[in-house]
Amino acid sequence: MDKNVFITGAGGYIGSLTIAALAGNRRNAGRIIAADVRQPADDRRFAGVQYITADIRDPGLSTLFREHRADVVVHLAAVVNPGKKPDPVFLHSVEVEGTSNVLKACLSAGVKKFIYTSSGAAYGYYSDNPEWLKEDDPIRGNPEFPYSNHKRQVEEMLAEHRRVHPELKQLIFRCCTILGATTKNQITDLFDKRSVLGLAGCEIPFVLIWDMDVVGAILKGIVEEDSAGVYNVAGDGILTMKEMSRIMDKPYMALPPGLVKGALWLMKKVGATQYGPEQVNFLRYRPVLSNRRLKEEFGYSPRKTTREVFIFFLECRKSGGLK
Repeated sequence: MDKNVFITGAGGYIGSLTIAALAGNRRNAGRIIAADVRQPADDRRFAGVQYITADIRDPGLSTLFREHRADVVVHLAAVVNPGKKPDPVFLHSVEVEGTSNVLKACLSAGVKKFIYTSSGAAYGYYSDNPEWLKEDDPIRGNPEFPYSNHKRQVEEMLAEHRRVHPELKQLIFRCCTILGATTKNQITDLFDKRSVLGLAGCEIPFVLIWDMDVVGAILKGIVEEDSAGVYNVAGDGILTMKEMSRIMDKPYMALPPGLVKGALWLMKKVGATQYGPEQVNFLRYRPVLSNRRLKEEFGYSPRKTTREVFIFFLECRKSGGLK
């Protein structure tokens, strides 16, 4: 292939995996430009990849796209783990304003295709979510969850750009919870305790996707010039928190939601945790994504089911992430 692929957030979790996959199979791209706010260490670089320092909020981004003759922009830059004291202004400037800047730069530089990893969080955590969320269900986000709310805002922006600028093909992947050999985030923290905490009267269902399946979908989107649209990216099947506790052979404790809300309110007030009572709805109303359109229309079938991803993740943890 002779497509030049420009990747933002190339030093991040999915970004680094995508760069490794592209570098390992040069048929998927011509020139590979890996952009991030900091340079990777020497032992994390791949031959044939051009590494540059760039901030997606930089108004000169379009100049970079033109200089590198970018045909496809894979936009992966995001703040997934904002820390214990997140700065809402900074988060919005990166996730929403930064994405807006990337879109403007794509249009200015004549980029042909824009690939973006969104999230099932864009649907929001609501009691009236359907049992299986489809791509044409409403994107509502949650104001109390910045990540969810920002994904909603970005997706609304993208929809408007599709209407006004059809010349820029868009491929949007709404990912469910991603797990892989070395994943560590807010979700995996739930599995670190001696017992698994749940909510009384709630199933707490999870759909999971293997990180290399996310990469696989991105690579397919790069290769197939005409592929466009919005697709949920999720493995087959569901695992509840109770089922996960059985697989881990840990006790499961289902606490009353009201009790958990009160405890979180108090703990956050005294600075014992960054999470507040809104986290109850984060667990209670998990968005469960249907992958039918991904398989039948986009033509990508995840290589691991939800259960297989979870077991793979646990096995890798036992072996120190080497699998």
